[in-house]
Amino acid sequence: MMSKVINIQLPVYQLCTEYPEIIPIMKQLGFENITNPTMLKTAGRVMTLPNGCRMKGISLEKVIQTFENNGFTINK
Repeated sequence: MMSKVINIQLPVYQLCTEYPEIIPIMKQLGFENITNPTMLKTAGRVMTLPNGCRMKGISLEKVIQTFENNGFTINK
């Protein structure tokens, strides 16, 4: 099975389009607006994971660890 690779420098919208299964993971991490299609299509087109983490006060390391625990490989 091929690993799912997430490049954290890509916009969140692009990541969620490629891997829709990350949406509930991100919501659980504290990105509650991720489930709002309008927010995802607007802010999500320019927001990267590191920027979103800074904005929300969420640890990027925690996000990376959670993705890795869910079978993703993180490409920084």
